[in-house]
Amino acid sequence: MSVVKEFRDFAMRGNVVDLAIGVIIGAAFGKIIDSLVNDMIMPVIGAVSGGLDFSNYFLPLSRHVTAHILGDAKKEGAVLAWGNFATIVLNFLIVAFVLFLVVRGISILRTRFAKEEERREAAAPPPRQEVLLEEIRDLLAKNANKNAK
Repeated sequence: MSVVKEFRDFAMRGNVVDLAIGVIIGAAFGKIIDSLVNDMIMPVIGAVSGGLDFSNYFLPLSRHVTAHILGDAKKEGAVLAWGNFATIVLNFLIVAFVLFLVVRGISILRTRFAKEEERREAAAPPPRQEVLLEEIRDLLAKNANKNAK
């Protein structure tokens, strides 16, 4: 078997394709969450806190840093960009919460479908073959009891 054929078989397996799709969707979802936090949530928090922009909160670690904007301050020297870190932590918390809700919803649906399937199986009459086999079993047991007496 050639290496190319082995690679093609590996790459086309369901798990690998599913993983690739998951990574692509995850990256797109990450961009949505970044926009939600940076364009919707943080401006509201900034407005409530007096118009402050969290992404520009930093602590200069060098006395050479005099800028008031994070990008400029990083060019001047070392800074501790704690506002940017807070924004990223908020992104993570939102992503984790949304994923929790998705997994919880899937779990609820699976449980609901499993219960529905159990109800269907319990309510459905047994197949005709099983009924006939049970009748034959009962007749054989009845005949065996008569012959034993």
